[in-house]
Amino acid sequence: MRDFKKYDVWQLGHDLAIKVYRSTIGLPVEEKYGITAQMRRAAYSIPSNFAEGCGRIGDKEFNRFIQISLGSAHELEYFVILSRDLLLLGKDICDELEQDINLIKKKLYSLTLKLKKDA
Repeated sequence: MRDFKKYDVWQLGHDLAIKVYRSTIGLPVEEKYGITAQMRRAAYSIPSNFAEGCGRIGDKEFNRFIQISLGSAHELEYFVILSRDLLLLGKDICDELEQDINLIKKKLYSLTLKLKKDA
């Protein structure tokens, strides 16, 4: 069994989820069930699916949950772009979030390659 807390990609995902929650506090109330909720769900889905995958037996199952985390990272990236283009979030915070997301995507992708190589 893997300890998800030992993976830096999980910690980065956890930190990103916190940053997204804090960044979306000031979004318009009418977006509470729209962009705000979607961004938050996508953000916490990254580390939560990774953690769930760590509890699975075998690299194939673990890799499947990494893929889900990767999909959530792409989804969050889109919502950051949408929020920027709708002027809901400032360019600086969006740039910072995009950098964080891209780092996480690279690390998740590298891990999938490693798991395939080790298989």
